[in-house]
Amino acid sequence: MDNDRTVRLVTRREMLLSGAAAVGGMVWTRLIPPGFAQQPADHLAAFRAQIGATPIQTQKLAENITLLSGPGGNVVVLLGSDGKLVVDTFVRPAWPKLEETLAGLSSAPVHVVINTHWHFDHADNNAPLHAAGATVVAHVNTKQRLSERHHTAFLDLDVPPSPANGLPQRTFADSHSLSFGGETLALAHFAPAHTDTDIYVHFPRENVLHVGDIFFNGRYPFIDGGTGGAISGMVAAADRALSLADKDTKIVPGHGALATKADLATYRDMLASARDRVQKLKSAGKSMAEAVAAKPFADLEATWGKGRFNGDTFVQIVYTTL
Repeated sequence: MDNDRTVRLVTRREMLLSGAAAVGGMVWTRLIPPGFAQQPADHLAAFRAQIGATPIQTQKLAENITLLSGPGGNVVVLLGSDGKLVVDTFVRPAWPKLEETLAGLSSAPVHVVINTHWHFDHADNNAPLHAAGATVVAHVNTKQRLSERHHTAFLDLDVPPSPANGLPQRTFADSHSLSFGGETLALAHFAPAHTDTDIYVHFPRENVLHVGDIFFNGRYPFIDGGTGGAISGMVAAADRALSLADKDTKIVPGHGALATKADLATYRDMLASARDRVQKLKSAGKSMAEAVAAKPFADLEATWGKGRFNGDTFVQIVYTTL
């Protein structure tokens, strides 16, 4: 999940609240931009509406592969002779724009949808695509997470279960091979990283690799500890993705611009450094508030603090997922 507004640092009182559930909820609530707590409307609907208003931009990655960027990260479309395959689906309010954009690429229907993980900004439009005839493919944990209700105590944010027709119809545990449009795609599960549902989608013939939200290009990432995410898993996932790429691979992050192997390597090194710095503070007995006050990411801020999270907030995310 992502948008471009920097989210506030939580107060000291919030940081000192006890309990793992409270901490997990506190991190999740920072997905909601400042000011939403004062709005009487449903926070989830407001969040969806905000990112759903983002325009869709298109970028050709190969003759038969197009990148769509905008209202909920990055979507990849593979055009076959008689249909389309779509990786991720944006947020629900973006459906009319997504439907129009897909129709503009070709009149052929969408036959296959792949979810890189369970978060609603990547899986919200499973239902209308399935209703139109597509089969949704995902990791088995994605189906489980989409079947559950997720609650955030601090801003009273409830993410309800997906409707039944929005759940994946085909799942796998470790890896899956899928032939479509003359391309044989390789899908495989990352060990828990951004969540416990993350997969990559590799288009080897065209040298395109969609890695989902294990990669936020040019910004600090969100790590969803509430559904299995962990900073060490993010580093390991980046290492695995790097092993699949060469200098010419077009790497599609979950959020941010199209990337190269060098971009992903730089991001991986930032994650490892962030983990090690916060681990040192935590191992020394520092509380989360004290870790934030130590400003361990001061030298990283100019490069990585331009997205949703500033360095202080990312310290908290790392701390809670160690």
